[in-house]
Amino acid sequence: MSIQTIDQQDQSAAEALTEQEIFESHLGGKLSVTSTVPLTNKRDLSIAYTPGVAEVSRAIAANPELAKTHTWAQRLVVVVSDGTAVLGLGNIGASASLPVMEGKSALFKTFGELDSIPLVINTTDVDEIIETLVRLRPSFGAVNLEDISAPRCFELEERLIEALDCPVMHDDQHGTAVVVLAALTNAAKVTGRDLAGLKVVVSGAGAAGIAVAEILLAAGIPDVVLLDSRGVINGAREDLAADASSKKADIAGRSNPRGIAGGPAEALAGADVFVGVSSSKLAEEHLALMNQDAIVFALSNPDPEVLPEVAARYAAVVATGRSDFPNQINNVLAFPGIFRGALDAGARRITPAMTIAAARAIAELAEADLSADYIVPSPLDPRVAPAVTAAVAAAVTE
Repeated sequence: MSIQTIDQQDQSAAEALTEQEIFESHLGGKLSVTSTVPLTNKRDLSIAYTPGVAEVSRAIAANPELAKTHTWAQRLVVVVSDGTAVLGLGNIGASASLPVMEGKSALFKTFGELDSIPLVINTTDVDEIIETLVRLRPSFGAVNLEDISAPRCFELEERLIEALDCPVMHDDQHGTAVVVLAALTNAAKVTGRDLAGLKVVVSGAGAAGIAVAEILLAAGIPDVVLLDSRGVINGAREDLAADASSKKADIAGRSNPRGIAGGPAEALAGADVFVGVSSSKLAEEHLALMNQDAIVFALSNPDPEVLPEVAARYAAVVATGRSDFPNQINNVLAFPGIFRGALDAGARRITPAMTIAAARAIAELAEADLSADYIVPSPLDPRVAPAVTAAVAAAVTE
C-alpha cells in the first residue's frame, strides 16, 4: 500500500472524528516519561539512582562536557509558548496552549526520534521569557518557539539565538517557510516555470508571511510582493517609514522590485503565485487577474483564503494547510528533521542555508511522482525526516 493511499485513508478517518473521541484522547494529557534503563531490582536502583548516579554527577561537575553524553539534555527539545497566537484561536493563554504543545512534542518523538517537553510560560514579556530559558539552559539542547504573536516573536527569536548556545527556531516562521519553498519548487516544475522567474504574492506579513518572503528571496526568487491589512508593502508607505526598525520596513527594502502599490488587485495582476498565510479572503475576481496556470497556496486554517474548488478554476496547482485536500503544506515535514539534523551535527544555530537544504530535501522526495495533486510528500512518508536530517546536518557550518 502506498503512502498516498494510507494518507487518504487517514483523511477519511479524520473526517469522522467525534468530540467525545477527541476529548477522551486528551484525558490525562498526551505525553509521559519512560525510563530507558531497567528498574526491577536493587542493583538496577543502585546504578540508576543512589549511590551509582553520584559518580556520574561528580564526573559532570569536573567535566561539564560529559552532560552532553550522560544526560538527555543534549537531545531534548523544549517546545516553548506563551499562548498568544495558538493555531487559529489567537491569544488563549499558556494553559490553554498546552494541549497543542504536548502534540508538538509527540510529533518530535514520532517523526524525529527526539525527546521533547512542552514549556508554556505565563508571561508575554520578552525579557522574562529570555531570562527563564537562559536559567533553564542546562536542562535542554534546543528550543522550538511556538504560537507566539508577531511582532514579539521576531525579537524573541533573535535575542534567544544570541543568548543561548543551542539551536533556536520559531517553527511558525521557518517551518512554514521551508515547506512552502519545497512545495513551490515542485509546483514550478509541474507548471513548466523557472523558480527564479516567478512573480510571488504573499498575503500576510506576520510571522509566517515574512519568513516565507525571506526564504523565497534567499532561494533566488527576487520578485516577492507582500500584502498586509493596509495593502502592498513597499518603501513608500508612510507607516513603514515611521517605524524604520520594524520587520515590515526591513522586508519592504528588499522585496517588491517592481515598486507595486495598492491592494490585492494591483499585487495579483500578472502574478504567478499566491501564498496565503493570513485570515484575509482572496476574492475570485482578484484570482482571475493572475497569470494562466497560476499556483495558489491558501494556507489559512481551518478556512483557506479561497476554497480549492474555486482556486482550481484559475490555478494549475492548489495547496492548503488542511489534510482533507491534496497538497497539504504541513510543518511536520520540516521541523523534526531540522532539529534532528542540527543536534546530530552539534550546530550552535539554525541558519538560512540549513532551512533551504531542508526545503530541497523535501522537494526531492516528491520529484519521481510529481503531479498537480502531489507536490510534497505525505507527512506520514517515512523517508521525510531522515532525508531532512541528513540535508540539514550536511549544511551546518557553525
